[in-house]
Amino acid sequence: MDANDVIIRPIISEKSMQYANLGKFTFHVAKKAHKGMIKKVIEDKFKVNVVGISTNIVKGKKTRSGTRRIEILKMAWKKAVVKLKVG
Repeated sequence: MDANDVIIRPIISEKSMQYANLGKFTFHVAKKAHKGMIKKVIEDKFKVNVVGISTNIVKGKKTRSGTRRIEILKMAWKKAVVKLKVG
């Protein structure tokens, strides 16, 4: 898996901004990426020292859209919270 395929995008929300003050950053990552791969890519791309990583699978949600209110299932995705070394 290529380094650009591992990290899809950063997650920006109220909770993730509170984590950022503590030195923890949240990313949407590829579902097949494992912790070792995520750590290597983060360290190479951003030139930081990673202390720990926690990952979880975010469950897909059902939404209704259209005039017939057809139910659509959004896919599940993987979230990684990366803790960096102080400084």
